Amino acid sequence: MAYSETRIVIGGLAHVPVLIFIANFIKGNFVIKTEKAKETLVHEETVKIIEVKDTVFKEGKAEAIKELSNKLDSIEQKADEVYEKVKKKKKDKKKKKKNN
Repeated sequence: MAYSETRIVIGGLAHVPVLIFIANFIKGNFVIKTEKAKETLVHEETVKIIEVKDTVFKEGKAEAIKELSNKLDSIEQKADEVYEKVKKKKKDKKKKKKNN
């Protein structure tokens, strides 16, 4: 039995959403596995090594270095806080998507 070209095209187009669903389903399974692996990474704290040579610093320079070090520490703490908030929001979005 011969089919018209339009019937063949319509039949092909009807299968496109099914193929997209299957592709997204497979993709979704692999994305979840990679994100679980990302969460298991160990976050190590950086170690600061300051070598002091036999030179004498002026008090002003030493204080400036301490201030910069303190500011750097506070920036690192804020960055860690922001990282945790973003991580938490991503988890919340995933939970919402799973529930829908």
